[in-house]
Formats: sequence, structure tokens, C-alpha cells
Amino acid sequence: MSRADAINTAGMTIKAGPRLRTALALSVVADILQMIVFPLVVEGAASPLDDVLDLAMCGILTFLLGWHWEFAPSFLGKLVPGVDLVPLWTLGVANVYRKEKRLTASVIEGGQTNR
Repeated sequence: MSRADAINTAGMTIKAGPRLRTALALSVVADILQMIVFPLVVEGAASPLDDVLDLAMCGILTFLLGWHWEFAPSFLGKLVPGVDLVPLWTLGVANVYRKEKRLTASVIEGGQTNR
């Protein structure tokens, strides 16, 4: 089995390509909007605009990167006061990349030792 087959059978879909870069850029913009812009312009945590942004980000990131549990804290962060002050969308995308990179490296190393 080649390295590419090992990666495909393990379900690796995250690469440091345009999808990841787009997801990271969108998550940074969403976090800046939620932490800096929205509190200055709208009602804050009870804002429907904030909820719409969270729903949109959840859908967009799921489309770009697939579903990952790292997105749940970002989406549900409104339930705990003060959690919106943490850049959870950016941390979620970074954690997805970190986990997939580590998993890909272990699959590749495992494939090389089986030869």
C-alpha cells in the first residue's frame, strides 16, 4: 500500500491548501467581528446578528473542512458569559489542522515501517 493510499483510507482530508487558508481567514474575521466590532455597534451577546454569524461560520467551516467537534465550543460559546471574548473559531480551525497533521504524520510513519 502506498503512502497516498494509507492517507486516503484513513480519511485524511485536511491539507495546508486553499480550503484551510480560507477557513482560517474567515475564522479570524468572524472572531474580530464578534470580539471588537459587534459589541461597539449592536446589543452584544443577545444580538441576532451574532447568532447569524455563528450559524454561517458553522456551515462554512463544515463545508470547507468537514464536521469536527472542535467547532462545537465556538457555536455553543454563547451559553457561557464571557466566552465570546476568546477567539474560538480561530482556535477550532487551528486545532483541526493540528490534529489532522499529527494523524497524517502517524499514518505516513506507520506506512513506512510496514514496508
